[in-house]
Amino acid sequence: MSFLTKEKIFSGKWFKSVLLILCGTFIMAAGFVYFISPYRIVPGGVYGIAIVLHHMLNLPTGMIALAMDIPLTLIGIKILGPKFGWKTVLGFISLAVFVDLLTYFHGDTPLVEGDALLSAIFGGVLIGVGLGLVFKSKATSGGTDIVAMIFNKYTKIPLGQLMIYIDSVIVLIGLVAFKDWKIPLYSWIVIYITGKVVDLILEGATYNKALFIISDKYEEIKTKIIDDLERGGTFFDGQGMYSEDKKRVIYTTVNRREFEILKEYIYEIDPKAFISVMNANEILGEGFKPLGGSD
Repeated sequence: MSFLTKEKIFSGKWFKSVLLILCGTFIMAAGFVYFISPYRIVPGGVYGIAIVLHHMLNLPTGMIALAMDIPLTLIGIKILGPKFGWKTVLGFISLAVFVDLLTYFHGDTPLVEGDALLSAIFGGVLIGVGLGLVFKSKATSGGTDIVAMIFNKYTKIPLGQLMIYIDSVIVLIGLVAFKDWKIPLYSWIVIYITGKVVDLILEGATYNKALFIISDKYEEIKTKIIDDLERGGTFFDGQGMYSEDKKRVIYTTVNRREFEILKEYIYEIDPKAFISVMNANEILGEGFKPLGGSD
């Protein structure tokens, strides 16, 4: 299975991908330079190692990361096949350039002096936003992601677990290098916040609900959904597990406000109705996000 995406060069999608990658890597670079690196926080990944070497050997962080990303990508291509396209290459090169450019102009002074915790929080947010934009372009972040994929191929340990293990080892390297117990604590805060923000960027911040409704008043509920809420839905034929009575099941999707209206209405006409509510991170189709909007 290949992760490569085929986009015609200079097409609208191609420009959108390039813009997402460059914006994402610039935001990530700002997070590293202004908030993370000055406090020697080690947020896992290639840049965690690069930050350690930067402070110990006074080497440029971006170039250190690039020197690790290139061979890791080549090894990944050899072992895993052509899963890493031009987007991943553009991503790790632009991130390295942005990190060293911002460091050149700003130096190693934290933007928020004397507050490592606040820097860890805002650094994690910026890195998460940037990484989320890179992922939206269908690129990968390269680096230790590739190491995790290689281990996954031979050990069958889930990829998510491997990423946690690898990042934790890198965080502990920071502890050994700097001999400060606060560093791994701040670093794990950054890793946690980054992951949450990436999920938010990819899944969106909408509050749509997917509902399964079982009620003898299904015709009235159908009318409410179609006429008042101007939404659609689907009927399913069901059967009670205990009573074995035939049931009509309504499946529909509504936003948070519409859910409150519908819930109150159902309670008024059928207090014994059953409603199963699920958060819908993304709904594509008429009345919601256009089907082509996920690209």
